[in-house]
Amino acid sequence: MKTLMLGNNAVARGLYEAGVGAASSYPGTPSTEITEALAEYGDVYSEWAPNEKVALETAFGASLGGRRAFCGMKHVGLNVAADPLFTISYTGVRAGLVIAVADDPGMHSSQNEQDSRHYAAAAKLPMLEPADSGECYEFAKYAFELSETFDAPVLLRVCTRTAHSQSVVDAGERVLPELIPYEKDIAKYVMMPGNAKRRHPVVEERVRRLAALAETSPLNRVEPGARRDIGVITSGAPYQYVKEACGDDISVLKLGIVHPLPEKLIRDFAARFTDGVIVIEELDPVIENHCRVLGIPARGKALFPVCGEFSQNLISRALGYDTPAAPELPPWLADLPGRPPIMCAGCPHRGMFYSLAKNKITVLGDIGCYTLGAAAPLGAIDTTICMGASVSGLHGFTHAEGNKAAGRSVCVIGDSTFMHSGVTGLINIAYNGGSSTVIILDNSITGMTGHQQNPTTGFNIKGDPAGKIDLEALCRAVGISRVRVVDPYSIAECDNAVAEEIAAPGPSVIISRRPCALLKTVKPKPPLRVDPGKCKKCKSCMKIGCPAVSMKDGGAEIDATLCVGCGVCTQLCKFDAFEAPGAQRRAAL
Repeated sequence: MKTLMLGNNAVARGLYEAGVGAASSYPGTPSTEITEALAEYGDVYSEWAPNEKVALETAFGASLGGRRAFCGMKHVGLNVAADPLFTISYTGVRAGLVIAVADDPGMHSSQNEQDSRHYAAAAKLPMLEPADSGECYEFAKYAFELSETFDAPVLLRVCTRTAHSQSVVDAGERVLPELIPYEKDIAKYVMMPGNAKRRHPVVEERVRRLAALAETSPLNRVEPGARRDIGVITSGAPYQYVKEACGDDISVLKLGIVHPLPEKLIRDFAARFTDGVIVIEELDPVIENHCRVLGIPARGKALFPVCGEFSQNLISRALGYDTPAAPELPPWLADLPGRPPIMCAGCPHRGMFYSLAKNKITVLGDIGCYTLGAAAPLGAIDTTICMGASVSGLHGFTHAEGNKAAGRSVCVIGDSTFMHSGVTGLINIAYNGGSSTVIILDNSITGMTGHQQNPTTGFNIKGDPAGKIDLEALCRAVGISRVRVVDPYSIAECDNAVAEEIAAPGPSVIISRRPCALLKTVKPKPPLRVDPGKCKKCKSCMKIGCPAVSMKDGGAEIDATLCVGCGVCTQLCKFDAFEAPGAQRRAAL
């Protein structure tokens, strides 16, 4: 059955038809929808794990138990999962194990532009890279066969464009393989030094066999073109840009296996052209460097950037084709202001961030939608590094700067991120006698990636009731005696809690708790309005950066389509200009 599918949904469909039995992942844009789509299939066990390391270890365990397994993550998540990844490369698998990793060229929702192909080379594992949804589907199915044939986990690399664009998929039916009986094999699966030394040559021989496969695999194909001066070597999303920009004019070697790369296939392709080959790849020059090692004078990063996404026009210009001029914008459109990301109206984090900024507190931040607290006008966050780094970083920061910093610094971390890797930092603070104040921004969901459940919400990936972590009890259990909960809609409550906890001896935790305003279970209050007779045009209300509050004709105005009636703005106005609907009528009565 032919249907349009997102690349991520196509990956899920391919995994499903190939008989995947278990899926464990941690949500991370642009990979999240793969596991969400798998969870829609009732006969596949699916879960959100606390972090990517746990997810990969769980998937490996399912493979060891004889079921085909899947683990999905974004590129920085692979950093977290790298520990088991490198050792699973040595042990190999029992049933097939596929690991999808989604890179993010252009950093649409990421803190770096990491190229995951380096992991495939470093871990000595096969990596496939589809270029559209149809290939996402086919490659996901084939990855299980490859995994079981070569006794190795297989990396499936997508990027933002392939993950979130649509193309046609010719879907089929699910074929469930028989469970592979477990057999104890200490020499293969117990990676103490004596066994690991014997497994390393097995890994190297596997790479040689995979390289031989890459020479003849239909996933690596030559598409002839008219020109005889140059050819193009490419893979993934850039392949689509090349075909749109050049059509059939240029010959293309389209690589679907991006590790290990073929040698003879590339040499033979390059030998056809009088002026050599051009490598078109986003991010790092992985294919280009491979060509240079082979003695092929390939051009790549001399023509194309290392940073950011490519486009059809970028490739057209670099290859000397006529590039259509960008259409002129109408004056009204050209004058529109930019719309940078900002916390939503009614976001429960806004009151806490306003308090921290107002009191000039140094704030070490973390990964999540609350990272937007760094944006103007709040400017409340000083650092953002990686998941959990705020807690560990604050511990080091307070020790480096002494009591002075300890009295003017905190960290903020979301509930999901705290469970991912923040709790270990808190354990470090308690164990080593730190004096840090950790603020857990508990909005009862994993917000930035689209409202996924996590161990603190009480529901699993399918929305069924599940074990729920008690954050207060957990913090006390790891050694933090001072734990308190505040409502971030109350600025005074936030002010008092922060002041008291950073002044108190020893470590402490403040849980800033209120559900995300966008949750379906959260019912907004009626929007507020501004009494123009009371508004003194002082702009104090603008300091919280709420998108529902703006200035018009010098005075404050509330957008009723955005306001959720949270009341945070009312606490900034000294003249009581903000009021609930019906307030004037009630006053008159």
